[in-house]
Amino acid sequence: MKKLFLLTFALFLAALVQAQDVKEVVFTTEPEIECQNCVKKIKDNLRFEKGVKAINPDLNTKLVTIQYDSEKTDPEKLIKAFAKIKYKATVVVPKKEVEKKENAKKE
Repeated sequence: MKKLFLLTFALFLAALVQAQDVKEVVFTTEPEIECQNCVKKIKDNLRFEKGVKAINPDLNTKLVTIQYDSEKTDPEKLIKAFAKIKYKATVVVPKKEVEKKENAKKE
């Protein structure tokens, strides 16, 4: 009976974890990220924001991609988190979303 209860509880927790609404947003920053110190500063500080799942600064494109739980945070809160570390962040609309909108208008 204990094993059945534990199995049911484990399945319930697994379902709860998968129920998260994880979204992705891309930012440009001012000043631009130019070195590994910038990357480290962003990663070390934004990882403590509630709901942040992954932070991927890219030195080549100068963009920061963040995956987050939309039930716990949103792009506006993430912009405020950037401001705390003296970066002005602006949301970039990914190319895929622009193409989707253009295709939807054509139909």
